[in-house]
Amino acid sequence: TIAKLLLRFYDPVSGSVQVDGTDIRRFKLASLREQVAVVLQESVLFATTVRDNIAYGKLDASDEEVFAAAVEAGADAFIRALPEGYDTVVGERGATLSGGQRQRIAIARAILRDASILILDEPLTGLDERTAREVAESLRRAARGRTTILITHRLTLAAAADRVLVLGDMGIVEQGHAVELQAKGGAFATLFA
Repeated sequence: TIAKLLLRFYDPVSGSVQVDGTDIRRFKLASLREQVAVVLQESVLFATTVRDNIAYGKLDASDEEVFAAAVEAGADAFIRALPEGYDTVVGERGATLSGGQRQRIAIARAILRDASILILDEPLTGLDERTAREVAESLRRAARGRTTILITHRLTLAAAADRVLVLGDMGIVEQGHAVELQAKGGAFATLFA
């Protein structure tokens, strides 16, 4: 819901969503969405080359920009090992790649986009522990210097955040730094335990 509100898929019934103190309804929709990159739990890849899948984040990107984003996302090594490297065509929805590979390509796309706001929606779902650790490291690199909204049930990831919002059926149940929330013994501490 928070991500959909931020992207203005719908507007709040009451209150406002603000970026840098400005109600986002004052921004042109295209301008707002240019400032947001999204990595979903189910990566959206197309039946085209790896390079084109990454460049979808910035259609006029040079090869050097695509390669740099892939390096930052921890994807360059496995991409270069593919039969045709960056020119390898992946199946529809990235069917020829593993879940971790698909996620790292999606992260590279978000890095290439270079948006000031990054939304990560359950980006580690369905990954084994080793791959999840590798992808989490890629996500940390992608989040540097950006306002990052991480939607996750993995509380160890949430614990690394500057600010945690615990959501319940009626909205925000509690918020603060993970250490503070654990000390309070409320909803976050219960979930974390």
